[in-house]
Amino acid sequence: MAKDKRKRQTITLVCIPCNRRTYTTTKNRANHPGRLERKKYCRFCRGHFPHREAR
Repeated sequence: MAKDKRKRQTITLVCIPCNRRTYTTTKNRANHPGRLERKKYCRFCRGHFPHREAR
């Protein structure tokens, strides 16, 4: 099989307090192998909370 040359992969961000998957984004795993964490707005918690990359 041919090797996939795309380095950017789609990831899902999970809200830490409520564990809901509210955002999707892309990330280059070659440059950033660790888990992504951002403060984003969660409509279920009604505030800005940290969102972490889902495994």
